[in-house]
Amino acid sequence: MKKHQSPARQQQQQPPADASVPADEVTVQQLNELLSNGSGFYSLPTQHFNEVFPRIYVGNAFVAQNAMRLQKLGVTHILNVAEGNSFMHVNTNAEFYTGTGITYHGIQANDTEQFNLSAFFEEGADFIDKALAHNNGKGKVYVHCREGYSRSPTMVIAYLMLRHKMDARVAVATVRHKREIGPNDGFLRQLCQLNEKLAKEDKMRA
Repeated sequence: MKKHQSPARQQQQQPPADASVPADEVTVQQLNELLSNGSGFYSLPTQHFNEVFPRIYVGNAFVAQNAMRLQKLGVTHILNVAEGNSFMHVNTNAEFYTGTGITYHGIQANDTEQFNLSAFFEEGADFIDKALAHNNGKGKVYVHCREGYSRSPTMVIAYLMLRHKMDARVAVATVRHKREIGPNDGFLRQLCQLNEKLAKEDKMRA
């Protein structure tokens, strides 16, 4: 578990200006430095949700289970990256949103370093793409897990890398700039591996 400090004492981090390191040489340590302050502490989210990229929201279960709040936000699609009925999961499904006009997709992910979330990166990115293209490009997607801290931000970071050709550091910093997040080291390792793969395939923005 990441070491936490009171969010009030944390400063919002700016996306890094320097992306001159070769694209395929991203490490878990580098990503953790972007996520924490200089002392190695991490902030817990101060909001239930944040818009981390145009029309992409990352948030927690509280808002995910409040259909009225979601409709007020104009959310058209929900991606639950913690589907399941244990304490660490969020027990919603397509039926939960019946009559709201919200399209649902669930991924049964665990927030552990051993869980292979990367197996779902393409699936998640496809759903986010579909969501944003909805209603002539006016769709809004709410990507959540239980706290909006590890699983869901990892999925959005992977989306930014896969669909917007962002380097892992830029994608992590983009989301961290808008919300306090702390994906576990296993997930960060999977993002590093994705970065290496995309760099080899020349699918990174130069």
